[in-house]
Amino acid sequence: MQIKLNMNGIMGKNLKIGLLFFLVFYSFIVDAQLEQYNEKRHDLDQKLMIGLGSWASLNLIGSGIGLSNALNDESRSFHQMNIMWNTVNLGLAIPGYIKAIRANSDLTLSETYNQQRKTETVFLINAGLDLVYISGGLIFKSEAKSNLDQSMNYNGYGNGLLMQGGFLLIFDWIAYGIHRSRAKKGLQPLLDTVELSDNGFGIK
Repeated sequence: MQIKLNMNGIMGKNLKIGLLFFLVFYSFIVDAQLEQYNEKRHDLDQKLMIGLGSWASLNLIGSGIGLSNALNDESRSFHQMNIMWNTVNLGLAIPGYIKAIRANSDLTLSETYNQQRKTETVFLINAGLDLVYISGGLIFKSEAKSNLDQSMNYNGYGNGLLMQGGFLLIFDWIAYGIHRSRAKKGLQPLLDTVELSDNGFGIK
Protein backbone atom coordinates (compact mmCIF):
# COMPACT_ATOMS: atom_id res chain seq x y z
CA MET A 1 0.00 0.00 0.00
CA GLN A 2 2.87 2.34 0.86
CA ILE A 3 4.58 1.64 -2.49
CA LYS A 4 1.35 2.33 -4.33
CA LEU A 5 0.97 5.70 -2.62
CA ASN A 6 4.54 6.63 -3.52
CA MET A 7 3.98 5.68 -7.14
CA ASN A 8 0.82 7.73 -7.24
CA GLY A 9 2.67 10.63 -5.72
CA ILE A 10 5.43 10.40 -8.33
CA MET A 11 2.92 10.11 -11.15
CA GLY A 12 0.95 13.06 -9.81
CA LYS A 13 4.11 15.16 -9.58
CA ASN A 14 5.16 14.21 -13.11
CA LEU A 15 1.69 15.04 -14.35
CA LYS A 16 1.87 18.48 -12.77
CA ILE A 17 5.31 19.11 -14.25
CA GLY A 18 4.13 17.95 -17.66
CA LEU A 19 1.05 20.16 -17.43
CA LEU A 20 3.20 23.11 -16.40
CA PHE A 21 5.49 22.63 -19.40
CA PHE A 22 2.47 22.32 -21.66
CA LEU A 23 0.97 25.56 -20.34
CA VAL A 24 4.25 27.40 -20.79
CA PHE A 25 4.63 26.05 -24.33
CA TYR A 26 1.02 26.90 -25.14
CA SER A 27 1.44 30.43 -23.81
CA PHE A 28 4.41 30.92 -26.17
CA ILE A 29 2.24 29.80 -29.08
CA VAL A 30 -0.58 32.16 -28.06
CA ASP A 31 1.85 35.07 -27.62
CA ALA A 32 3.32 34.48 -31.09
CA GLN A 33 -0.13 34.30 -32.67
CA LEU A 34 -1.25 37.45 -30.86
CA GLU A 35 1.81 39.40 -31.94
CA GLN A 36 1.28 38.36 -35.55
CA TYR A 37 -2.42 39.25 -35.31
CA ASN A 38 -1.66 42.69 -33.89
CA GLU A 39 1.01 43.38 -36.49
CA LYS A 40 -1.49 42.67 -39.26
CA ARG A 41 -4.13 44.76 -37.48
CA HIS A 42 -1.77 47.72 -37.33
CA ASP A 43 -0.79 47.17 -40.98
CA LEU A 44 -4.50 47.29 -41.88
CA ASP A 45 -4.91 50.55 -39.94
CA GLN A 46 -1.97 52.03 -41.85
CA LYS A 47 -3.56 51.12 -45.18
CA LEU A 48 -6.91 52.57 -44.09
CA MET A 49 -5.27 55.84 -43.08
CA ILE A 50 -3.40 55.94 -46.39
CA GLY A 51 -6.75 55.51 -48.14
CA LEU A 52 -8.34 58.31 -46.13
CA GLY A 53 -5.33 60.57 -46.63
CA SER A 54 -5.30 59.90 -50.38
CA TRP A 55 -9.00 60.79 -50.65
CA ALA A 56 -8.39 63.97 -48.66
CA SER A 57 -5.38 64.95 -50.76
CA LEU A 58 -7.17 64.41 -54.06
CA ASN A 59 -10.11 66.47 -52.86
CA LEU A 60 -7.88 69.28 -51.65
CA ILE A 61 -6.09 69.43 -54.99
CA GLY A 62 -9.21 69.03 -57.09
CA SER A 63 -11.35 71.47 -55.13
CA GLY A 64 -8.46 73.91 -54.88
CA ILE A 65 -8.37 74.01 -58.66
CA GLY A 66 -12.16 73.99 -58.85
CA LEU A 67 -12.49 76.88 -56.41
CA SER A 68 -10.13 79.07 -58.41
CA ASN A 69 -12.15 78.38 -61.56
CA ALA A 70 -15.66 78.40 -60.03
CA LEU A 71 -18.23 79.96 -62.35
CA ASN A 72 -21.02 80.46 -59.80
CA ASP A 73 -21.81 80.48 -56.07
CA GLU A 74 -22.99 76.86 -56.05
CA SER A 75 -19.72 75.57 -57.46
CA ARG A 76 -17.73 77.85 -55.16
CA SER A 77 -19.62 76.68 -52.05
CA PHE A 78 -19.24 73.03 -53.09
CA HIS A 79 -15.47 73.31 -53.38
CA GLN A 80 -15.20 75.34 -50.18
CA MET A 81 -17.02 72.58 -48.30
CA ASN A 82 -14.72 69.94 -49.79
CA ILE A 83 -11.61 71.88 -48.82
CA MET A 84 -12.76 72.43 -45.23
CA TRP A 85 -13.89 68.83 -44.86
CA ASN A 86 -10.78 67.23 -46.24
CA THR A 87 -8.48 69.47 -44.26
CA VAL A 88 -10.01 67.74 -41.24
CA ASN A 89 -9.75 64.31 -42.92
CA LEU A 90 -6.05 64.83 -43.64
CA GLY A 91 -5.56 66.08 -40.09
CA LEU A 92 -6.99 62.75 -38.86
CA ALA A 93 -5.28 60.49 -41.39
CA ILE A 94 -1.69 61.62 -40.78
CA PRO A 95 -1.70 61.19 -36.96
CA GLY A 96 -3.68 57.95 -37.39
CA TYR A 97 -1.04 56.58 -39.74
CA ILE A 98 1.79 57.56 -37.41
CA LYS A 99 -0.04 56.00 -34.47
CA ALA A 100 -0.50 52.74 -36.39
CA ILE A 101 3.22 52.63 -37.25
CA ARG A 102 4.27 53.19 -33.64
CA ALA A 103 1.63 50.88 -32.12
CA ASN A 104 2.84 48.10 -29.85
CA SER A 105 2.11 44.59 -31.15
CA ASP A 106 3.33 42.78 -28.03
CA LEU A 107 -0.03 42.73 -26.23
CA THR A 108 -1.70 40.21 -23.98
CA LEU A 109 -4.89 38.46 -25.04
CA SER A 110 -7.06 40.72 -22.91
CA GLU A 111 -5.25 43.85 -24.19
CA THR A 112 -5.65 42.68 -27.78
CA TYR A 113 -9.35 42.00 -27.22
CA ASN A 114 -9.88 45.44 -25.69
CA GLN A 115 -8.02 47.16 -28.53
CA GLN A 116 -10.02 45.22 -31.09
CA ARG A 117 -13.32 46.21 -29.48
CA LYS A 118 -12.20 49.84 -29.26
CA THR A 119 -11.26 49.91 -32.94
CA GLU A 120 -14.56 48.39 -34.04
CA THR A 121 -16.51 50.77 -31.80
CA VAL A 122 -14.73 53.82 -33.24
CA PHE A 123 -15.66 52.88 -36.79
CA LEU A 124 -19.28 52.17 -35.79
CA ILE A 125 -19.57 55.54 -34.05
CA ASN A 126 -18.03 57.24 -37.08
CA ALA A 127 -20.55 55.51 -39.34
CA GLY A 128 -23.34 56.94 -37.17
CA LEU A 129 -21.84 60.40 -37.46
CA ASP A 130 -21.61 59.97 -41.23
CA LEU A 131 -25.38 59.59 -41.34
CA VAL A 132 -25.63 62.88 -39.47
CA TYR A 133 -23.41 64.54 -42.09
CA ILE A 134 -25.57 63.16 -44.89
CA SER A 135 -28.67 64.42 -43.09
CA GLY A 136 -27.02 67.83 -42.85
CA GLY A 137 -26.49 67.81 -46.60
CA LEU A 138 -30.15 67.00 -47.16
CA ILE A 139 -31.15 69.86 -44.84
CA PHE A 140 -29.01 72.29 -46.82
CA LYS A 141 -30.64 71.07 -50.05
CA SER A 142 -34.07 71.51 -48.51
CA GLU A 143 -33.26 75.02 -47.29
CA ALA A 144 -32.13 75.95 -50.79
CA LYS A 145 -35.71 75.51 -52.00
CA SER A 146 -37.16 77.92 -49.44
CA ASN A 147 -34.33 80.47 -49.31
CA LEU A 148 -33.89 81.67 -52.85
CA ASP A 149 -31.31 84.33 -51.97
CA GLN A 150 -28.92 81.66 -50.65
CA SER A 151 -30.14 78.74 -52.73
CA MET A 152 -26.94 78.33 -54.73
CA ASN A 153 -24.76 78.44 -51.62
CA TYR A 154 -26.99 75.98 -49.80
CA ASN A 155 -27.03 73.64 -52.77
CA GLY A 156 -23.24 73.78 -52.98
CA TYR A 157 -22.78 73.08 -49.28
CA GLY A 158 -25.42 70.36 -49.40
CA ASN A 159 -23.80 68.58 -52.34
CA GLY A 160 -20.42 68.77 -50.61
CA LEU A 161 -21.79 67.25 -47.42
CA LEU A 162 -23.61 64.51 -49.31
CA MET A 163 -20.48 63.54 -51.20
CA GLN A 164 -18.13 63.63 -48.20
CA GLY A 165 -20.60 62.00 -45.83
CA GLY A 166 -21.37 59.29 -48.37
CA PHE A 167 -17.70 58.48 -48.88
CA LEU A 168 -16.99 58.36 -45.14
CA LEU A 169 -20.01 56.12 -44.54
CA ILE A 170 -18.72 53.62 -47.10
CA PHE A 171 -15.17 53.95 -45.76
CA ASP A 172 -16.14 53.38 -42.12
CA TRP A 173 -18.43 50.45 -42.90
CA ILE A 174 -15.75 48.75 -44.99
CA ALA A 175 -13.14 49.37 -42.26
CA TYR A 176 -15.48 47.98 -39.60
CA GLY A 177 -16.34 44.95 -41.73
CA ILE A 178 -12.70 44.08 -42.40
CA HIS A 179 -11.74 44.42 -38.72
CA ARG A 180 -14.77 42.37 -37.59
CA SER A 181 -14.03 39.64 -40.13
CA ARG A 182 -10.37 39.45 -39.07
CA ALA A 183 -11.37 39.24 -35.41
CA LYS A 184 -13.73 36.33 -36.07
CA LYS A 185 -11.08 34.41 -37.99
CA GLY A 186 -7.94 35.29 -36.02
CA LEU A 187 -8.88 36.40 -32.52
CA GLN A 188 -12.09 34.55 -31.68
CA PRO A 189 -10.49 31.06 -31.96
CA LEU A 190 -7.93 32.11 -29.33
CA LEU A 191 -10.66 33.47 -27.08
CA ASP A 192 -12.58 30.20 -27.46
CA THR A 193 -9.63 28.13 -26.22
CA VAL A 194 -8.68 30.17 -23.18
CA GLU A 195 -10.48 31.55 -20.17
CA LEU A 196 -9.59 35.10 -19.18
CA SER A 197 -9.38 36.10 -15.52
CA ASP A 198 -7.81 38.79 -13.37
CA ASN A 199 -4.85 36.52 -12.67
CA GLY A 200 -4.13 35.52 -16.26
CA PHE A 201 -5.69 32.81 -18.44
CA GLY A 202 -6.35 29.12 -18.40
CA ILE A 203 -7.16 26.60 -21.11
CA LYS A 204 -10.84 25.78 -21.41
